[in-house]
Amino acid sequence: MTLSQSVCEVLRDHVVLESECIDRMYLNVYVPQLQRVGGVVWYLRGHLGQRFASTATVAPKTVAFVASIEKFVAEQGVDLVSLGKHQRKDDITRQYLQQFDADEGVLYVGRAQEKARVVRTERRRCARTGMSYPWVVDGSAMVNHYYFYCVDGDFGPFFLKFCSYFPYNAKLCINGNEYAKCQLRKRGIPFEALDNGILSCANPKALQRICEGLDDKKIDRLLRKWLARLPHPFDRHDRSAGYRYALSILQAEFALTQVLDRPVMGRIFFEQVIRENLDLGRPGQVQLIFDRRVNRPRALSHPGDYRRGHPFAACGLQAFTHQAVPQGGAGAADRDHHQRHPRLRRGTTAAQLARVASHRLCRQSAHARDRADQPRLRLGRRRVPGPAASAPG
Repeated sequence: MTLSQSVCEVLRDHVVLESECIDRMYLNVYVPQLQRVGGVVWYLRGHLGQRFASTATVAPKTVAFVASIEKFVAEQGVDLVSLGKHQRKDDITRQYLQQFDADEGVLYVGRAQEKARVVRTERRRCARTGMSYPWVVDGSAMVNHYYFYCVDGDFGPFFLKFCSYFPYNAKLCINGNEYAKCQLRKRGIPFEALDNGILSCANPKALQRICEGLDDKKIDRLLRKWLARLPHPFDRHDRSAGYRYALSILQAEFALTQVLDRPVMGRIFFEQVIRENLDLGRPGQVQLIFDRRVNRPRALSHPGDYRRGHPFAACGLQAFTHQAVPQGGAGAADRDHHQRHPRLRRGTTAAQLARVASHRLCRQSAHARDRADQPRLRLGRRRVPGPAASAPG
């Protein structure tokens, strides 16, 4: 007789390799001073010396940037590929990777029209004098973006995407599994690779140390290295004045890879995980998930309160500061709490301190996990006893 194994037993007795690392990471590449209209106005007037702020001055920069990309493509002998709206870029990159035999370099450059945040100049008219004047505003437009698909000796395949319109924001996409593969090759550690992971490794501890060693400084070095090689929209005068690219995380994926000793263990693991969740998809249970009506346009105070027509929460949170054990009290026996007159209700609100990230990349403020940052309950003007809130930094 064969006894079924639980998920815990499968993970405890049949995992031969386990690694945890950053998977895909998509990062913003931007000049911080140019993300607000006020900063753009200062760039145009204070840095470029314009009398009136107008984005027409940066039009030659855009033309020169696009020309430098076309010149780079011609000099390097790489293809400039026009990318369609629904075209899979990964399939194109995979074909170029099969033909690429160098340690690092540019695979190809892609060009696609995408929506982006841009800065424009509007003509406005003074109501008092009737004279027209330029006014810088934020907007969006469909403009050309240039994808530089590259291979790095330390990070493997990645891409850097530039917007061709001022303020030339960009995106950087890396893969932590590819970084681990490159580092294992450099150290001469034998391993067997998967499409997006590692199947086996001669030194699992070294593999995990490599994965944990990928930090913000290494990612920043990767960006600076390739900004120096690829066409750059800002000249030396701009960069020396402090207009330099910075990084922030837009999207991060984290992978826990657990390799089992036999394929049948994967089947057992899968069946045990979904066994308790099969009933949710049955026809008789579907209404529990999808049969929820949202009353519009009035906003609801509680996201799950779709059974009533008014915006009060279905399950209000109550606090009894004067009772160790809630004893209840006199109330209307013939009516529910949500049906009473609003003047008879004593609502509670939760206040949460704002959490400020001290760094833009791969870090979190130390006080963000402190108990003082947890929501507080307020009942009228009285405050539920709890740890004192820390003063803002």
